[in-house]
Amino acid sequence: MNGLQERSPPAMASPGSEPMSPAPPAASTARWAIIGIFLLLLTGAIALARNFLLPVVLAMMLTLVFTPLRRWLNRLGVPSWVCAVLVVVGLGSVVIGGVTVLAQPVADWASRGPQIGFQIERKLRDLRLPIERVADAFHQLDELAEVGDEETPKVALRGSGFSGQVTEVLPEIGTQLIFVLVLLFFLIVSGDMFYEKLVHVMPTFTDKRRAVRIALDIERTLSRYFSTITLINALLGLGVGLVMWALGMPTPVLFGLMAFIFNFIPYVGSIFGIAITTVIALVSLPTPFHALAAGGSYLLLTSIEGQFVTPYFVGRVLQMNTVIVFVAIACWAWLWSVVGMIIAVPMLVVVRVLSDHIDALGPVGEFLSARGAEAEADPEPANEQASEIFEQEEARQG
Repeated sequence: MNGLQERSPPAMASPGSEPMSPAPPAASTARWAIIGIFLLLLTGAIALARNFLLPVVLAMMLTLVFTPLRRWLNRLGVPSWVCAVLVVVGLGSVVIGGVTVLAQPVADWASRGPQIGFQIERKLRDLRLPIERVADAFHQLDELAEVGDEETPKVALRGSGFSGQVTEVLPEIGTQLIFVLVLLFFLIVSGDMFYEKLVHVMPTFTDKRRAVRIALDIERTLSRYFSTITLINALLGLGVGLVMWALGMPTPVLFGLMAFIFNFIPYVGSIFGIAITTVIALVSLPTPFHALAAGGSYLLLTSIEGQFVTPYFVGRVLQMNTVIVFVAIACWAWLWSVVGMIIAVPMLVVVRVLSDHIDALGPVGEFLSARGAEAEADPEPANEQASEIFEQEEARQG
C-alpha cells in the first residue's frame, strides 16, 4: 500500500541456531537484595542480643561436648541428672579454681603498670638508640606544647584503673556464668529429647534420618574438636609453664594457664601470649636477651603445636581456610568480644558439617576447607545413634 510499509514479522530462529539468552529477571536481583538486607539485620540482632545469646550459645556448645559422656554414663545405668550435676559442679570448680589462681598475680601485674613501662624503657635503651633520638624529639615537642597549657587544670580520674574495671564487669560475668551452668544442667538432663522431637516433627522417614544425621554429626565433630583441642592446650600449657620455670620467670603457673586459655583462639591467642610473655620477661629477667629467649620459647612451642600436633590429631575434616578463620575470629571478636573469638572456629565447623549434608551449601564447605582437605566419611556411629533415637521415639509413641 502507498505511504505504508509492511511490518515484517519477527525473525524466527532457525532449527540449527541457538536461542538468545534472556536477560536476568528482576526477581533474582530482588531476591539477592532481600538476602543482603536479612544478613545485615541478622548481624545487628546478634550484636544487640549479645548478653542473651552469648550464654545460650555457650551452653549449647558445652552440651554437645558432654553429650557423649552423658550417653556413656547412661549405658552404665547412671541417670542423666547425675551426669548433669557432675558436669556442672566440675566446670564450676574449674572456673572458680582458675579465677582464684589468676586473680592475685594479674592484679599485681596490673597495679605495676607504670613501673613496668619505665623498666622496659630502661632495659631497651641500649638496643634502640636511633629510636630514642626520635622519641626525644617528640618529647621536646610535647614540652613545648605543655608550656601554653601550664594553667590548665588537671583532673585526675579515680576508680578507672584495673580494679575499677574488674569491679564493673564482674557482676555481669558472674550472672552470665550462672546462666550458662543452669541452662547446661537442663540441657544435659533433657537427654536426647531434641533429637526425638526432630524425628517426630519431620514429615517423611528420609527427612527424619537426614535431620538426625546432621545433628549427630555436628555433635560428634564438635565433641571431638573440643576434647582434642582441650587436651592439646593442656599439654601446651604444661610445657609453657615448665619452660618459664626453667627460665626463672615469676609465677610460671600463670603463664601455663595463659597458654592454655589463649590457645583456644587460633593465631590471635598465640600472638597475645608471646607479646605478654616478652613484656613480663623484660621486667623480670636480667637482660633483654633472656626476655627474647622467653618469648622465643613460647613462639617455638606454639609453632610446634599449630603446625604439627593439632593438624595431625584434629583431622583433615576440621582443617579450615586460614584466611576465613582469621576473618571469622575478627568478626566474632567485634560482635562478642573474647568469647566470640573462642566460638568462631566451632561456628565454622558447624557450617562445614552442614555443607557435607546439604547440597546447596557444598560450595560454601569447599570454600571453608583448607587446601586438599576432604570430608572424612564416618557414617557408622551416626547411623547407630540414629537407630537408637528412632527406637526410643517409637517406644515413646507406642
